[in-house]
Amino acid sequence: MEFLKNKSGISKQNKMIAIGFGLLSLVFIILMASSKSFFDWTFLRHQNVLSWWLRPLSLIPFCYFAYKRNPMGISVTIFLLLTSMAWFPVPSEVNEQVKGFLNVEKDYLTSTWTLGKILVSSMVPLTMGFLCAALWKRNLKWGIFVLVVIAFAKILWSITEAGNDGASILVPAIGGLVICIAVVYYGFKRAEKRKAQ
Repeated sequence: MEFLKNKSGISKQNKMIAIGFGLLSLVFIILMASSKSFFDWTFLRHQNVLSWWLRPLSLIPFCYFAYKRNPMGISVTIFLLLTSMAWFPVPSEVNEQVKGFLNVEKDYLTSTWTLGKILVSSMVPLTMGFLCAALWKRNLKWGIFVLVVIAFAKILWSITEAGNDGASILVPAIGGLVICIAVVYYGFKRAEKRKAQ
């Protein structure tokens, strides 16, 4: 049974599911912060570079649901993006650069949270918010600009913090960015063409 829609055109059911997955995302973050065994279990699986490719590509459905103004889809995508680091099995062999970079990430997440670190880390939700707002407003140029900022901010942070090991994310980050921009651009233009007909 479909729930009544409010003035925004978003159903109550859509909002409730969005809130539910938002809470699930919060539970995942709390588990990562409070349980060392869960944290280590997750990072062992994050050594599988398939998760490194999946994370930037998950921005495609995020952009789609932002364009469609669908909070449920956005919330579900964020939950899947967060948990995707644990989807794949531990690889039998791990590149030394991958190990080195993930060790830097683990140290960063588990060391003392200073004001500067909080401000730097807040860029992740802020840029995701800007991306969502740009596509919610159907502004393709700003959407693509924010995608580029997200990718290069991640690359800059990785190389600054992890040096040569940080370079291990270059191929997934740039490859994922190119694929995202191509799909978002094509999808946006196709949707706008349909609306004009």
